[in-house]
Amino acid sequence: MTENQALAARGDLEADLSPRELVIVRGAYRVIARQGGHRLSLQDIADEAGVSKGLILYHFKNKDNLLLTTMTWALVRTAERIRKGIEGVGDPHAAVQALIDAVWIGPEQNRDFYLLYLDLIEHAARVPSFRGLPTVTREIIEGLYAEIIREGVAQRVFAVADADETAATMRAFVEGTFLQWLQQPDWREAHPRYRSRCHEGLLRLLGSGQPQGQP
Repeated sequence: MTENQALAARGDLEADLSPRELVIVRGAYRVIARQGGHRLSLQDIADEAGVSKGLILYHFKNKDNLLLTTMTWALVRTAERIRKGIEGVGDPHAAVQALIDAVWIGPEQNRDFYLLYLDLIEHAARVPSFRGLPTVTREIIEGLYAEIIREGVAQRVFAVADADETAATMRAFVEGTFLQWLQQPDWREAHPRYRSRCHEGLLRLLGSGQPQGQP
């Protein structure tokens, strides 16, 4: 998959990847989360995925294309979890809870994702071929957040003037909470606490009190 193909990919990226490409991307995800992108070699990925380095180059041309595709794949998977969680949820408070459930999935999984995410955000700031990544992130994640907000505004549950602007602030709050959590020495034990902090903060941001029935 080339850079342009990776940037064009959205909700059906996994279907667009061949079975062999998907094995490579999943292997790359595990290796990047474990040791970071700077110390990463194609041979590390090849060993993890059980393929040859030549096969990786055949499918992805170079390491940057593979990293970009891997990050897009991870973002699409997150969006799919959010989408699945909020489908058919009529209550805006329940939609925010579904969002939290889809994003705060577990200490190890969240740590792997955000270590990879931070690594590739740095690439986006330094490497020209990665400069489209922030646009992909905004379209995939903030678009879903804005849907939740608009439904809550339509039901007069959320007090928001600009759904798109608030969606961007939501994303900043969620990512900032994850960054705080990652720095905790007891990050496994701290995960539920920061998850709750994120949920409560989003409700405040949306101009909403606690759902009915909660203290």
